Amino acid sequence: MSHPIISEFDIIFAGGGTTACVVAGRLAAWDPSFSILILEGGQHTLNQAAHVQPYRFPSLRAPTGTTMTFNVGNPSPRLNGRAPIVPCAHCIGGGSSVNTMAYTRAPASDFDDWGADGWESKNLIPLMKKLETYEVQPDRQTHGYNGPIKVSSGGCKLGASEEFIRVGMTYHKRQYAEDIDDLETCNTYSPWAKYIDGTTGRRSDAAHHYVYNQAHNANLQIWVGKRVKRVIFQDKRAVGVEFISDPVSCPDAGQSSSIVRASKLVVVSAGAFGSPAILERSGIGAEATLKRCDIEQLVDLPGVGENYRDHNGIFVPYFAADGAITMDPLWRGKESVVQENLKQWKLNGKSLIAQNGSDAKIKWRPDNDELKAMGSTFQPRWKEFFQDRPDKAVAIFSLFEGLSLSILPPRNYLAAFYCTLYPTSAGSVHIKLDKNGQEGIDFNTGYLDDPSDIIPLNFGYKKMREICRRMPSYGGEAPAGHPCFPEGSAAVCGETSRPVDLNAPDLIYTAEDDEAIDRFHRDRVQTTGHSLGTCAMKPRADKGVVDVRLNVYGVTNIKVVDMSITPKNVGTNTYSTALLIGEKAAMIIADELGINADQPCSDLESSWRSPQSRL
Repeated sequence: MSHPIISEFDIIFAGGGTTACVVAGRLAAWDPSFSILILEGGQHTLNQAAHVQPYRFPSLRAPTGTTMTFNVGNPSPRLNGRAPIVPCAHCIGGGSSVNTMAYTRAPASDFDDWGADGWESKNLIPLMKKLETYEVQPDRQTHGYNGPIKVSSGGCKLGASEEFIRVGMTYHKRQYAEDIDDLETCNTYSPWAKYIDGTTGRRSDAAHHYVYNQAHNANLQIWVGKRVKRVIFQDKRAVGVEFISDPVSCPDAGQSSSIVRASKLVVVSAGAFGSPAILERSGIGAEATLKRCDIEQLVDLPGVGENYRDHNGIFVPYFAADGAITMDPLWRGKESVVQENLKQWKLNGKSLIAQNGSDAKIKWRPDNDELKAMGSTFQPRWKEFFQDRPDKAVAIFSLFEGLSLSILPPRNYLAAFYCTLYPTSAGSVHIKLDKNGQEGIDFNTGYLDDPSDIIPLNFGYKKMREICRRMPSYGGEAPAGHPCFPEGSAAVCGETSRPVDLNAPDLIYTAEDDEAIDRFHRDRVQTTGHSLGTCAMKPRADKGVVDVRLNVYGVTNIKVVDMSITPKNVGTNTYSTALLIGEKAAMIIADELGINADQPCSDLESSWRSPQSRL
């Protein structure tokens, strides 16, 4: 069957997420004569209030929207038969346009652990600095101060997070530091910085700060509502892509295919779900997977779609005491509160509009007493991975001042959040055909498959509950969001009029209580939206998909550039890593295409500072 060839570009990006915006934006700024096309299944985010006003991020995750794709995993016995749902971004800017804007960076050793030549931390730290403008503190050695991405404390601070830090330092007996994202500090309470411009109060995303600010460059084109089906090859050389109108963002469009040619390079940048699917539809993957889908194999790469990684997290709700200020009125859309805050935000970029609800965190490692309380199941994992690596946190503990997308009765809440950073378990994601011949997804999350993975979650529930019940803003537990403890247990949840004393004894949990906590996590643990690893940058013999130059094994003129190339998990919210991969990939591609990457990119350093640019 022939398809109309509608155009040709030097470089085509199959996917318009975070890394694609970084790479395309850098290349376009370095050499505006290069013709670059970004194909994205979702829609534009340019100056849209839902995407640039930070407080509105929960609305982007509504199941009725089109800015997210909800990937349904296979039912798992480790999750009590539940089929987990893992959303991923479906819009220009990808995760950077929809995430919580939480600024976290992985320890430098994470990158050294990859064992990939050129990707060592000493080579990446200059790029980490290059991409950011760190507005939180001056003169920090590992931070940058002239990059396109702004990092700040947000538009205002909420009081409960300060309580969280104070209780953490006293009751939890940990230290305090202003900056624990210096690539090594761990086990310390700290304010939580945000990807929010401290001047404008806008989300600091890759779309606006790498590509939308180059609208004057006609050679940089973005086509939205286009779903890439496959890469076109001639003699194993990528020469273009075939695409259709995206059925979700363009439901009324026809489904006829078109082909666009790439004279120099095809970059697959569709994320941990989309990139392996594009490769498999192009005949690159495991023989058995392709055969089940009636796809002729071009290259045998059994690692495609394997090595799926994520972070396991959960939000646990608490009632906020009378007088506590939370995000709940804004998240519920209380008009008077929204308008009051919008008025200030439009004036100076401040107010709760420039908030994500969390101002404090700890990258937590257990001390000896906590390690003992966690029991024997976690000990082998601790000794093998964490014990001699003091910069590796087991989990992030944080407090959110408000409860978004809640089915609980409208009132003010606090939410304890904890997520594990290096789960042992891994999953996989592949394409499949249903009985009607329609493409679907064969997705095993791997969540809690390894017995050690649930232990820090179970401990995290107990520790975060103890911290919360000592905070002045604590008003008790919202029972519907907690384990169902047996009647008569000391752990039974409920509302209360005051916190316990700072030196009060911890709650004592029975074996039945522990079973309830374990069951609670298996029933409710969720993704943190940090999916990665499915086109891993590893040796081909080790189920690798791309080499250290991001070339797909067995073919030419094609690279994968997104979080799917990450060979191992990273101890961070993954936006920082996605930006970094984009910056590194831009340098690699510029080198191979003879583009001068040493010149300044004034277009990228421009920001959205005028009041007229706010919505």
